[in-house]
Amino acid sequence: MTAVAGRRGTGHRFLTADGTALYVESSGPESARLTLVLVHAWTQDQTEWEPILPLLPPEVRVVRYDHRGHGASAPAKPGTATIAQLADDLAELLREEVPDGPVVLAGHSLGGMTIMELAERHPGLVRERVAGVAFIATSCSNMDRLTLGLRGAAGRAAMRVDKALARSLSRYGKEFVPIPAVLARPATKWIAFGKRVDRADVRAMTAQFLRAHPRSVGGFRDSISQHDRRAALATLAGKPSVILVGDRDRITPVRHAKVIADELPGAEFVLFPGAGHELTYERRQGVATRLRALLEAG
Repeated sequence: MTAVAGRRGTGHRFLTADGTALYVESSGPESARLTLVLVHAWTQDQTEWEPILPLLPPEVRVVRYDHRGHGASAPAKPGTATIAQLADDLAELLREEVPDGPVVLAGHSLGGMTIMELAERHPGLVRERVAGVAFIATSCSNMDRLTLGLRGAAGRAAMRVDKALARSLSRYGKEFVPIPAVLARPATKWIAFGKRVDRADVRAMTAQFLRAHPRSVGGFRDSISQHDRRAALATLAGKPSVILVGDRDRITPVRHAKVIADELPGAEFVLFPGAGHELTYERRQGVATRLRALLEAG
């Protein structure tokens, strides 16, 4: 591991088994009984959790990191822009960064899918170490038809644009510099947020997208389309869990959250009226409250 200057303090690089450097930050005492691990969304990075961090108990250790191909982590190597690889990365990171004690996992969107894949690929680790799970604006299946909440011809057009964007991203090599932030923000606001949007939040989320590695991001979209981990959720049955969704989420709508709830009947289901996909920004207090409850239960 190599120490580096982070965007908020000092973080470090964690090398995975295939030599990919992941950027990791942590806060709170390393001697804490319980660790909260935060797993971010597609096209975002670990800075999406910054609104949540001040609202968490100071005595809990918090570990957050950038997926490969996102934020300050290295690009995904050819063939590794998959949710399965992200699950393996998370398993490695848990064994190295949090070798002992119970963990609570919180995943937003792709982060939630990564946790489901972790349950599929590393069930022993999940059964032994995971004390609670938060699924935030995420899905366990049916991500191949992204209509952005539009119907009919408009919905079909949205699906075509989604696929075209993934192909376009895959052609770029480093950063997606051709899109000026001022032009990207309106699309980000409409797609990712609900009512009463804070401009600073839109700017923050757009900045994350613009610093992601386009080729990696495009590759992950294919894996997201194929994601179906309903059966894997059985590994989490009986563990304290919460499912959070906004009723204006265009990316992983309420019906997707209800499928997860069907597989985890003991989970708390929380619907945020007026909120979109970016719950870590739009409903930061509500998200933090549910995370604190999981930490107390764990």
